[in-house]
Amino acid sequence: MFKRVLIANRGEIAVRVAATLQQMGITAIAVNSDPDRGALHVTSADEAYPLEGSAAAETYLRIDKLIDIARKNKVDAIHPGYGFLSENGKFAAACENAGITFIGPKAEVIRRMGNKVEAKQVVQQVGVPIVPGWSGGATSTKELAIEAKRIGFPLLIKAAAGGGGKGMRLVTNAAEFTDAVESARREATAAFGSDQVFLEKYIARPRHVEFQIFGDEHGNVVHLFERECSVQRRHQKVVEESPSPALTPELRSKMGDAAVRAAKAVGYSNAGTVEFLLGEDGQFYFLEMNTRLQVEHPVTEMITGLDLVRLQLEIASGGKLTFTQDGLLQTGHAMECRIYAEDTARGFLPSTGTLLAYEAPRGPGIRVDSGFEEGSEVTVHYDPMLAKLIVWDRGRDESIRKMQWALERFVVLGVTTNIGFLRALLANPEFRGGRLHTHFLEEQRIVEDSGDAPPVESLIAAALGIDGAARIGKGKSSLRSADAKDAFSGPWTQADRWRVA
Repeated sequence: MFKRVLIANRGEIAVRVAATLQQMGITAIAVNSDPDRGALHVTSADEAYPLEGSAAAETYLRIDKLIDIARKNKVDAIHPGYGFLSENGKFAAACENAGITFIGPKAEVIRRMGNKVEAKQVVQQVGVPIVPGWSGGATSTKELAIEAKRIGFPLLIKAAAGGGGKGMRLVTNAAEFTDAVESARREATAAFGSDQVFLEKYIARPRHVEFQIFGDEHGNVVHLFERECSVQRRHQKVVEESPSPALTPELRSKMGDAAVRAAKAVGYSNAGTVEFLLGEDGQFYFLEMNTRLQVEHPVTEMITGLDLVRLQLEIASGGKLTFTQDGLLQTGHAMECRIYAEDTARGFLPSTGTLLAYEAPRGPGIRVDSGFEEGSEVTVHYDPMLAKLIVWDRGRDESIRKMQWALERFVVLGVTTNIGFLRALLANPEFRGGRLHTHFLEEQRIVEDSGDAPPVESLIAAALGIDGAARIGKGKSSLRSADAKDAFSGPWTQADRWRVA
């Protein structure tokens, strides 16, 4: 097993990976940009080293800097987390060339499955259904138009080299096609460095259901059941849950088997996710494979009782999976909500500032993964996700009620959050009925109740806490980068005519 592991990431995933490393007796090594100098993922690690600069392009995305730090500090392995370089084949190869284990699949597997066209070709060869479409090589717009007519409208134009909605266009008729192709190509080139696109038949009101898979270096592959991820905004997941309310045992078995076949087709090892579109008619289609740990992996941990990061480490160090498919159980119901610093009333604009109060809910079956704490600064440099709130209970109805209870008690002051929006979403009758699809938020138009707010008791406690911290003055406090008085300056501590009503 490894002795020293560098976490090439930041925020909640770096905190979460560090916790498992430390529990296993492994030294957790963090890296940080200038704005993250005093961040929770830095203080939670055993060691931390700076990546000079602020933007991701000059810090967390710099392969040379990360490899240099790893070499100088005798690192055995690097865990990439998610995002940043986690699905970058060049980074995995650079680790291998430096004699450092990359905790994830091989570089060639990342490359093959990262190209959406090649990935579809690979899985189709082993009988995994794909959406009807066209995925030939680079070709002219005229040739693409011929293929589009064959497929029929509506259809989607998608970037071959990436995802996340970039380079994707919905085309409803032939007259729109040429302009849409050129627009998609420009965006794909800017985002992924390639203008290659492919075409897919548009599936109306599909669900997004993904299967967690794990493979080892000895040819064993299993799935750890599904996650329903249909509630999305701009192709980014908002709520994830397991089990999916749409899957019967028979459908779960078919989709799980298809996910395992897809993984075996490329000799997959370590953690990955096979994503499917599920039509209203019960037909499912391969969407893509994510060659990393997912943001929503805690949902799977809650319903299986497994530590997925520990599994990643054991497999990366040469170990075998210690269980078979028949030995895995899906118990209870888990749900995850992503807590963002954003103003839902203003088009979900990111909100920045100092967290004057930050109190996460506690209780049986409640888990919070976060990279922030009271006094932390939410900056413009990175994704505004504050935390992942995960709950587990016996069934879906109980899980929803527990999530509502937890959201009501999640206190954040200093920035605007989407907590009220999430509470309104969970109260929606269609959501409660499990009638979900990827356009759910567009159709339902969830509106945050203006009365949504943390309990009065929580706000009073937070205000008293801030006042107490401000009185510390220049004495040492839990804040690392500023005087408590300065850090907690704000509406709660103003001495002018403005007062909290």
